[in-house]
Amino acid sequence: MTKSGKLLIYAPVPLVQTKDGLHLEGQACNGLRLWAEHFDEVVCMNPVTTGPLPDGWIPIDQAGLDMDRIRLVPLPMAYRPDQFFRHFRACRDIIRTEIANADYRSFSIGGLAGDWGSVAAWQSHRAGLPFAIWTDRVESEVVRRTAASSDLWRRRLRARLEHRPMWWWEKFIIRRAALGLFHGKETFDTYAPYCKQPQLVHDIHINKADHITPDQVQTKSAAVAQGPLNIVYTGRASAMKGPQDWVGVLDRLNAQDVDFKATWLGDGPDLAEMKSLVDAAGLKEKVHLAGFVEDRDTVMQHLRAAHIFLFCHKTPESPRCLIEALVSAAPIVGYEGSFARDLIAEHQGGRLVPLNDVDALSDAVAALDKDRAALADLIVRAADDGAPFDDESVYEHRCEIIKTYL
Repeated sequence: MTKSGKLLIYAPVPLVQTKDGLHLEGQACNGLRLWAEHFDEVVCMNPVTTGPLPDGWIPIDQAGLDMDRIRLVPLPMAYRPDQFFRHFRACRDIIRTEIANADYRSFSIGGLAGDWGSVAAWQSHRAGLPFAIWTDRVESEVVRRTAASSDLWRRRLRARLEHRPMWWWEKFIIRRAALGLFHGKETFDTYAPYCKQPQLVHDIHINKADHITPDQVQTKSAAVAQGPLNIVYTGRASAMKGPQDWVGVLDRLNAQDVDFKATWLGDGPDLAEMKSLVDAAGLKEKVHLAGFVEDRDTVMQHLRAAHIFLFCHKTPESPRCLIEALVSAAPIVGYEGSFARDLIAEHQGGRLVPLNDVDALSDAVAALDKDRAALADLIVRAADDGAPFDDESVYEHRCEIIKTYL
C-alpha cells in the first residue's frame, strides 16, 4: 500500500485529558490507524476537555497507534460564543501553521461557535489551499428538528436562533471546498448541489471479521420460523433517535398479541423516560434497556441474533448502526430516509415507512412476524446488502479520493 504526504484533519470527537494522559474514543483511534495506512504522516486536530471519561474512551498510549507518524493537536473546547471568541485568535494561528505544513487537508464541519473545522476550512480558502469537507449529518437540520425536545428553554431558544445561520454557513464553506466527502445519501443529497466535487462515502469501523458468515446467515434464516420475534436497536437514547416512538411501536405490537422480545443497547438522556414508558405500557417482561455496552463482541452478538433492527431516526444523518445491522443479517425496519433507502437499494434488506408514522411501523413489524418466510428471505437480503462494508475498504476509498482531487 503506497503512502504519500502529510494529511491534516479536524475531527470533532473530543480528546479527554486526565491525570493519566489523553484519551480518545475507540472508533476514532481506529480511524487514525486507518488514515496512517495511507499517508506518511497524519495530524489530527481535536477539541480537548477534562472531567470524567465518556463511555468508550481509551488511553491514546494504549490504542496501538504508530505515534511516530500520528500527531494530535488539542484545541480548546469552545462551543459557547464567549469561549469561542476568547480562544479564536490563538487557535486560528495554530490552525494556519498546520494548514501551511500539510499536503492534504480534510475537515469535519458542524455548528457555529466552537466549530474549529469550519475555521480551518475558511483559513485554507484564504490561503488559496485546496481542502475537503467531511460530514455525516446535516447539522443545521438536526439542530432545527431537535430544538423542541430540550428541557432547557435557553437551549431551545439558541437552537431556533442558530439553525438558519448554521445552514447558511454550511453552504458558504462547502461552496469553497475543492472536495466534499459526504457520509451517506442523506448528507450527499443535501450538500451535493453546493459542492464543486461531491463524493458519496462511508465512515464505519466494522472489519471483515465482524461480518456474519454465510453459514450463520443460513442458520439464522432457518431458525426464524418459530419463537418470539427478536427486536434490537443499538444507539444513544436521545431525541434524534426516536426512543419514544420505538417504545410506542412495541406497545402497539403487544396490543396485537405479537410475541416478541426487544433490546435497546445504549445510554443517553432519554433512557430514564424510556424506562418510564416501558413500565407504563406493561412491557418490563418483554423489553430490556441495557444501557451502554462497552464490549464490542456482545453488541455484535445481539445484532447477529436479531430478527429485526427496529429504528426510528428523526433527523437527516447517516447512522452507522444501520450498516452494523446489515453486516449482521439483521433487516433494518424503520423510518424512511435517503441513507437507509440507499443502503438497501440493491437487495431490499429492510422495510421503510413514512417518518413519524408509528402505526405504519408497527404494522410493518407485525406483518413480518406473521410471514416468517418473508422474514427469513429478508435476513438473507440484509446480509447481501451489508457485504460491501468494512473499515479497510471505505477508508481506502476515501483516501484515494483525497489524493485524486486534492
